[in-house]
This record gives sequence, C-alpha cells and structure tokens, in this order.
Amino acid sequence: MRDRALWVGCLAYAALFTGLGALKYLVHRNLVDFGIFAQTAASAFGCFCNPIEGSHWAFHFSPILYAVGAVMTAARSSIALIALQAVAGALVAPPLYALALRHSNSITVARGTALVAWLYPPLAGLIFGDFHENGFAPAAVAWLLYAFDAGRAGWTLLAACVVLTIKEDQAAFLTVGGLLGAWHFRGTPRGRIAGTIAILSAAVIVLFFAVIAPHAAAATNGGWQPERFYAWRAADARDLFGAVGARLGFLLLVLTPLIFLPLRSRYFWLALAPLCEVLFSRLPTTFTLGTHYAGAWIGYVLVAYACAMPALEPRRARRAIVACVVLCCAEFVVANPLHPALNLRAVQPRDVNLDRFLARLPAGQDVATQEEAYTHLALRDSRATLLPESPQIPEAACYVLVDRDFPDSPRLQEYGAALRELVRNGRYGVALRQGPIVLYRRTQRCR
Repeated sequence: MRDRALWVGCLAYAALFTGLGALKYLVHRNLVDFGIFAQTAASAFGCFCNPIEGSHWAFHFSPILYAVGAVMTAARSSIALIALQAVAGALVAPPLYALALRHSNSITVARGTALVAWLYPPLAGLIFGDFHENGFAPAAVAWLLYAFDAGRAGWTLLAACVVLTIKEDQAAFLTVGGLLGAWHFRGTPRGRIAGTIAILSAAVIVLFFAVIAPHAAAATNGGWQPERFYAWRAADARDLFGAVGARLGFLLLVLTPLIFLPLRSRYFWLALAPLCEVLFSRLPTTFTLGTHYAGAWIGYVLVAYACAMPALEPRRARRAIVACVVLCCAEFVVANPLHPALNLRAVQPRDVNLDRFLARLPAGQDVATQEEAYTHLALRDSRATLLPESPQIPEAACYVLVDRDFPDSPRLQEYGAALRELVRNGRYGVALRQGPIVLYRRTQRCR
C-alpha cells in the first residue's frame, strides 16, 4: 500500500472523473436522480427528503448520505457530489492491489490489477453517471473483502458496517455472503466473523423493511419503489425469453474485459447474488452499463478478478493483464458506458444563460421545471421539483420554468403540450421571460 504509483493513480483517476463530471454538470447533462440526491443530501440533518420521493427512507436504507450531507453543508456545491463519487471510484484499486500483491508477491501483478480496475468500463460508467449511494459500494465491498482475506477482524467488521450503510440490497448480499463464509470457514475466526456479518446484515434487512420503510412510506403516501423491477406478470415472463440475448450480452460486457478470470475465484460466489439482482429484473435498466445499478456487483466481481490473477504463472499473469487492458480499451470503443457524444461537449451560450436565469430566482421557490434546470436548482432550492411525467397529471406548483433552448428535455417533451394548454386556459401566466426561458406563475393564489 506504500507504492507511490498506486496513490498517484488514485489521484489521477479521481481528478479525471471529477473534471469529466463537472463538465457534464456545466452542460446540463445530469438526469433526475442527480437533483434528487442533491436535495436529499442537503436535507440530511433535517427531513432527509426531496419533493419527488418525499422521505428517502421510503425508498432506500442509505445512512451514508449523512456523511455526504456533511460534505455538502461545508462545500455548498453540487460538484462536491461529483468529486465524492470520483474519489470512491479511485479507491476501488488499492484493496485490489493489496489482494494481488498478497497472493502473488509481485509488484508488477499488483500494479497491473489496479490499472485494470481503473480502466474497467462498468466502473467508469458508474462513477461518471449521476450521483447515487451505489457509487460508494464497489470500494466499500473491495476494502471489506480485502480485510476479511487478510484476517483482520476489526477492520472487516468496520468495513461491513460501512457497506451496510450504503443500500438495503447490500445487506441482502452480505447476509448471503456471510452465511457462505460462515459455512466455508466454520470453526475458525474467519467463520465467526462471517457469521457475525450475516447476523448484522439480516438485522438491517428486518429493521428497514419491517420498521423504517413502512413508517416513511405511510408518511409520504408512497411505497418501496424498487419492487417495480420484480413485479413479474405473465407477459413479462414471456418477454424474458426474448431478452435472453440482452442479458447474455450484458454478462459478456461484464466479464470479457477481465478475460473471464473472476470465474476462477471462489470469491465469484459472492457476486452471484448481486448479478442475479440486476439480471432478473423485468426492466432492462438494471442490466445496462452506465447506470448506477452496476454498483451492486462491481466490487464483488473485481475482487474475484484480483484474487484469480495471482493464481496464474507470473508470465501468464503479465500477459493476462495486457489482454485485460486491451479489452477494456476496446470496450470503450464499441460500447462506451460514458456516452461521451451525448454527455460531453463545450459549454454553450444556452448553458450560461440558463444558469444566470436560475441564479436570479429567490431560493426556496415552489417551482416545477425540466431536468436541465432541476438538477441545477436542487441544492439551493429544497422545493424545486420536476414537471409531471404525464400530461394527465395536473400541475400544482406555484411556478413553472421552461427553457426551450433544450428541446430534447424528456419532461419538456412529455408535458410541453399540457403546459401550453394551462397557459391558454389562463391557469398560468408569464411572470418573467428571457428569450427561450420563461417563468410562469399560477393565476390562482399559491400556497
């Protein structure tokens, strides 16, 4: 862990993805979830909520957002979210480096393992995507399994507690993994540690689903939304057979850059539960690279890779690392999860104009808007929200803001015609206009 090249690589990775993420933010390419998490983190020591979800506790068990909220309170910038996720991505490499070094006693193999982690396209897609608590999972899982592999009981339990604060699905994965470890290492200190982790993880599952989520959902008239991915119906089951190719293609994108080495490690058993979570969803979003769902399984797959690499003869290991580097780069060419043509461009006058207009708005306004504005309003305006996703849903916000310089905005396309009808009927009138940017106000008295 004292290898200077390792930590220089971490700094370079974190700086690169902070810069790329900041550019993506400046050109208004973040999506809805970025605003949701900015509002949730900003209110971590208050309601822990946002106008779209209500209480975040109704959706996910994510106490780690309190630590994010502390950083946001100090920084008061949405770029802090981007930087935190970039740092989390960079910190995946050190435990993989340590695992490879411990089992191979080769600096070359250890450095190569870290390099492949930094080049791994699914990890890059996760870190470059909108901020999510899942962005912390790969590093936390990798550090946990490194500590367990090294037999460090205290650090293992501490890392397990960190993993359990990220999301409720990690508690399910650690319950399964803890039980497997308790059986495999039964009668040993490692087995007792694994059993303890299984018990703690099961307790988190019961606490969240039996107490926290029902209470939060009742207060917000909501429900546990992730269940929509697994609400299988007969038609969905028939479609499953038609989507087998997409699921297999996803697995190829996951394993090919690692030349299928994770399959040779016993740690791959721990990756089966998170991979099943994304593969058995009825919606393809979960098994699409570049989304935050990859955070569920990346840590387990990369640890399996790091433990399989040292099992190769040294010369074969070096060739395998070269092959992994080449295949990672090739995947960026043919299936880049960063989608740079869509998400990265030079800052344009429309970006500057929208930000200047938003800066003129008083904080704390009840304003509904499109994605480009919502993600930039979210941090300083806890009441900012999105336009409805369906024209059948009545708009109730006091203000509505649209910028027709961003005509491809999904919410503007979905609700634009309904908004024009509301203006034509006199329910909303123009309060402020600046070229294509228009702020409407309800003609009836606002709450």
